[in-house]
Amino acid sequence: MKILFLTHRVPFPQNGGYQIVVCNTIKGLVRLGHEVSLVALNGKRKYQVSKPDEDIIDKINYRAYDIDINVSVLDVAVNLFSKTSFNIDRYYDSEFETLLIGEVRKNNYDVIQFEGLMVSLYLSAVRKNSTAKLIYRAHNIENQVWTRLSQQKTDPFKRSYLKMHARRILNYEILQLNKFDAITVFTPQDKQGIENYGITIPVEVLPVGLNLEKYKPDYTQTEFPSLFFLGSLDWLPNREGVEWFLDNFLKELTDGDLNARLYIAGNDIPESFDDYEVMGKIFIQGEVDNALEYINSKAIMIAPLLSGGGMRVKIVEGMAMEKCIISTSLGAEGINYENGKNIIIANNREEFYQAIKRCIKNEKYCRTMGLNARALIEQQHDNNKVVDKLMDFYRALL
Repeated sequence: MKILFLTHRVPFPQNGGYQIVVCNTIKGLVRLGHEVSLVALNGKRKYQVSKPDEDIIDKINYRAYDIDINVSVLDVAVNLFSKTSFNIDRYYDSEFETLLIGEVRKNNYDVIQFEGLMVSLYLSAVRKNSTAKLIYRAHNIENQVWTRLSQQKTDPFKRSYLKMHARRILNYEILQLNKFDAITVFTPQDKQGIENYGITIPVEVLPVGLNLEKYKPDYTQTEFPSLFFLGSLDWLPNREGVEWFLDNFLKELTDGDLNARLYIAGNDIPESFDDYEVMGKIFIQGEVDNALEYINSKAIMIAPLLSGGGMRVKIVEGMAMEKCIISTSLGAEGINYENGKNIIIANNREEFYQAIKRCIKNEKYCRTMGLNARALIEQQHDNNKVVDKLMDFYRALL
């Protein structure tokens, strides 16, 4: 098959969930002998120096298009009187649309996969100029992310503002999704959520897939006890969750009986997080060079997600690296876990406190939890198996 992927960000390097999912899918399709093209919007100038993985770039047709997604204070103010959300609208570029029309006209694609809601802005143009099956992959149910964020806010203005964007995004999602030929989601919860909107096209659940040969734990390089978080803090649910955790446990980690170092790492950490740093106790590290080496070097992963949706790729990676993971039930959503066997679920401060206290005092318990987690990932998140199921879905549609 000839397959085109459209992404709203450059999926290189693979340092975030979106990038990992897109690249692993492409690698799996290339392995099966399909002709794959990737067209990416480049909204962050720093991505201009990012080099695609050598094991993929020579095997696909790849093009990135620079786009300005910055929004001024004036833009935000004007958008208050609009019916749409600037979080989506800022990804539209008429010149890119013209180039995309030329791309789909000259290539007889069998399948065009839209990776997320932002690139759905180009659905109508693609539909008019291509006979390919158009697939939408929902990395999140976007309006649900904003709704859950609003529910966490106590400030009336912030709550109202976030609710407004959630409503606008919901209206847009309902308008767009039935225009595709099919949808894939990561979790049964997201499938149910989409179907509740009256979506009538096929919706397939396909979990996050990992290339498991890359995930090789080495306990000799692991600091025990230690706690860590890894994720992009430009994604609001991650930032909100980490702030909640730090506000609740800073004293216990520095002066109390939770005697373990805490490491916070990821992309786009705000400067304000430097205020949380405590010498020898709390480390705010920013972006790491090698995510898997970083995960391997720490013992206990925390995922204090209070809002969001989809499947958290970093949790799946942590499980593949045999980490003991403490997560909210929302953070672990879509993973077929068994609480207390392959992950620990903690939904409030007291549950987190008790889980951390137990884990930092019992390395054997953490090891067992990690081994069980790896077994689950091998069974349900092997990228080869996931991509095989995706191909079956494509063939059924064609």
